[in-house]
Amino acid sequence: MVEKYIKRYIAKSYEVDSHGFLRVVTLMNWLQDMAVENAEKLGFGFEVCRQQNLAWVGSNYLIKIEHFPRLDEPVTIETWPAKAKLWGAIRDFIIKDAENNVIIRACSQWVLIDIEHRRPVMLKKHFPQYEFLPERAIDVEFSKPEAISSFSAKYEHAVRFDDIDINNHVNNAVYPLWASESVEKSFRLTHAPQEIEISFLKEALYGECVEVLTNLNGDESKHLIKDKVSGQDLANCRIKWRKITS
Repeated sequence: MVEKYIKRYIAKSYEVDSHGFLRVVTLMNWLQDMAVENAEKLGFGFEVCRQQNLAWVGSNYLIKIEHFPRLDEPVTIETWPAKAKLWGAIRDFIIKDAENNVIIRACSQWVLIDIEHRRPVMLKKHFPQYEFLPERAIDVEFSKPEAISSFSAKYEHAVRFDDIDINNHVNNAVYPLWASESVEKSFRLTHAPQEIEISFLKEALYGECVEVLTNLNGDESKHLIKDKVSGQDLANCRIKWRKITS
C-alpha cells in the first residue's frame, strides 16, 4: 500500500529572498528533494534507475501558492505518486504550515527515459509493480502549452556549470528562476508568484546560451525559454503574480 511521504523543512536564511519569503528556486529544490527520497523508498529511485540506464525527467509542473514560508517557519511537505502514465507518472505535493493549513499545492509530471538514447520508455515495462495513491493535490491533466506569439522583453543567460544536475542537463529548478528574474525590477520587488506553470520541452546543457522571451500583462507573465543558437524551444512558463502586502 502506497502512503504519503512526509518530511519537515524550515526556511533558512540563505533560502529566503529580501522579503524573508522562501525563494522560488528553493521551493523547486524542496519538491525535487521529496520526489527523489520517496522514489528511493518505493523502489524506483536514482540507484535502481541507473542500474537499468534509466532516469526520471520532469516534464511539467503546476504550483499554486497561498503564501510562501517565511524565514525560520517550519512546514511539512507531503508527496506521493498520484497516477501512472504510459511513459512516466504524476507526482503531487502538499505543503502545510505549523497549524496544518495547506499553503502550497503542486502537481508534477515525470517521464522515464533511456539515458543513452535520451528517449522515453514505457513505465510498466521497467517497473511493472509501480503503485500509486489515487489522490490529487491539483486535479489537472497536462497538455501541450499554448503558443506564445508576442514578447515585450528579452533576457539572455549563459548556462553555468552550477546549473547542471546529476543527469548532465539544466536542473528543473533553474527554469522558473530564469523566468521570474526576467520581469522588470520594479515589478519583481513588489510582487511574488501566486501560481507557476511550466512545461519542459528540451534539455539545456552546460556552455549553451539561452534567451528568455517575456510578456508581462497585468498580474500574469508568460515566458518562452529558447536556445539562442539553435532557436529551439526549451521551456514554456506562466507565472501569476500577487502584490506583496506584508
